[in-house]
Amino acid sequence: MEVKMALNVDMMAVLARAAGEYESISHQLSNPAVLSNNSERERLSRRLSDLESLAQLHQAWAALAAERVHLEEALAGPDTELAGMARDELGLLEGQERRLEARAASVLEESRRDPADSKGSILEVRAGTGGDEAALFASEMLRMYLRFAELQHWRAEVVDISRTELGGLREAVVSIDGKNVWKWMKHEGGVHRVQRVPVTEAAGRIHTSAVSVVSLPQAEEIDVEMRAEDLRIDTFCSSGAGGQSVNTTKSAVRIVHVPTGITVQCQDERSQAKNKAKALKVLRARLLAADEDRKRSERSSARKEQVRSGDRSEKIRTYNFPQNRVSDHRAEVTIYRLADIMNGDLEELLKAVSAGIASNAPASAPTDD
Repeated sequence: MEVKMALNVDMMAVLARAAGEYESISHQLSNPAVLSNNSERERLSRRLSDLESLAQLHQAWAALAAERVHLEEALAGPDTELAGMARDELGLLEGQERRLEARAASVLEESRRDPADSKGSILEVRAGTGGDEAALFASEMLRMYLRFAELQHWRAEVVDISRTELGGLREAVVSIDGKNVWKWMKHEGGVHRVQRVPVTEAAGRIHTSAVSVVSLPQAEEIDVEMRAEDLRIDTFCSSGAGGQSVNTTKSAVRIVHVPTGITVQCQDERSQAKNKAKALKVLRARLLAADEDRKRSERSSARKEQVRSGDRSEKIRTYNFPQNRVSDHRAEVTIYRLADIMNGDLEELLKAVSAGIASNAPASAPTDD
């Protein structure tokens, strides 16, 4: 006899796979070899926790499916009294199935979200094409992100910064911690283009410059294998714009991950220990990004893809001051409140960009407007 299925086939298949993986990981965690490996144990334990709700839903679905088989058999049997009772029970069962399906849809939607959404972010801002004007706008973009972090009640710490003689920004690395930082900042990586009349322009002509932004999710120690013997740590005296010394003690720290050549430095704090801790945080984020890129077999890392060349033609967003607008070219979003956005009011823009990218909106063709 054919049994009616309340949950759709795709949903049941996902729950079944999750339950199978949950059982497999539970078995692995009983292995002494796994228990003695701290990083592997932590990784599997986190995955087990992620799968628990799905496994419980599969168990509940299996119980309802078994009950439905029993009631369908009674309904088709010769005992009319028993069939009547089965018919009533099936009505109640269908209500349970609808509630279970709604619950499963909600949990599955939650499970599809980026697990890194709740993490902090490492944000890097660098001047690209455009000389002094690019450096000046990079400084304004750094202020924009720091102001946004303040409005969101996040904690933002400058890990490393290099300024120009005119007060512009060559590059800066910022660590941002707080609730759902990566969820907000995940799409900021790429080339940001500015169109405006520079303060250094006497003829009043509009110039186009570019700033490169890299946004990476922060990595926990268990996310990345970082052996002490693979690190070369140097200390030096910190310096300010133009190279003048601002600290006569060797508090600044530079860390090189020898196997990959990734280099991080921090000189913002007067304490060498604090600078080292900040630099290690950035290094872990960069190593995690590189490792995930290798797993996806991409030709280049996400970080390199975001940095690119800083060329204006590779823009993801344009800030047009004469028109008072910001346009994101991936999500086809335009907002005419540039002054507010530069003052850190990014919420409307970032929500629209996230929604546009999530729905696979086609990117608008690059223009020279």
